[in-house]
Amino acid sequence: WLAMDLILYRVEGGVARITLNRPEKRNALNAEVIAGFGEALARSAKDAAVRVVLITGAGKDFCAGFDLLSLDKGNDAGAVEHMETARRLADVLLAIRRHPHPVVAAVQGRALGGGAGIASASDLIVAAESASLGYPEVKIGFVPAMVAALLRRAVTEKRMFELLVSGEPVGAPEAKSIGLINQVFADKEFETGVEAYVQNLAAKSASALSLTKQLLYHTDGMTLEKAIEAGVQMNALSRTTEDAKRGFAGFGKGK
Repeated sequence: WLAMDLILYRVEGGVARITLNRPEKRNALNAEVIAGFGEALARSAKDAAVRVVLITGAGKDFCAGFDLLSLDKGNDAGAVEHMETARRLADVLLAIRRHPHPVVAAVQGRALGGGAGIASASDLIVAAESASLGYPEVKIGFVPAMVAALLRRAVTEKRMFELLVSGEPVGAPEAKSIGLINQVFADKEFETGVEAYVQNLAAKSASALSLTKQLLYHTDGMTLEKAIEAGVQMNALSRTTEDAKRGFAGFGKGK
């Protein structure tokens, strides 16, 4: 492991493993955690050995969200400071989306507030059966404003509204049923299930994974015609990669 204070980072088997490492605070986000997390994302994006990124939380919970007192100095912060704090989290959420490789969040225990935001920003979410995700900001007069943009792309508008205004967490099975997460593993099989899941991804063509992710988010919000045209260009580009050339050659030989 390479420890960056409150973040653990290592690369193994093509998977960059980023762990939020503040278990005594349920991995709550403060300025140091967010900065270290951003550094780990940047490092994994530049590492040629990385094909997939896995985000986990140390201890019983994935992430309890903002450590509000640590981030904002309580009620003493002004609007400008609050804006800077929000932007730091926004930057890492965007870094996940802009990362060249698939990012998988593996959620155990609770993922709340900003922690649920990190999971929601990830390309794929897998969770233990006993895990839950929630956006409880409304309960303290706060608005989960950035995560709303992510939820909108994952669940229906009415379900998103209910999640945000009720502030109540949803268990992993229900979260899967509404399209918020991808896979649920029994608690006893969580670690082995997650490992098999990311290794299956890492075994795929690195260029195909990256180009697929790029196309998906590039076409977000496009008209059908523009999205199809972007697909034409990506189709042509993907055929020029070494992985595709090997795949075509193998297919022609009946492999």
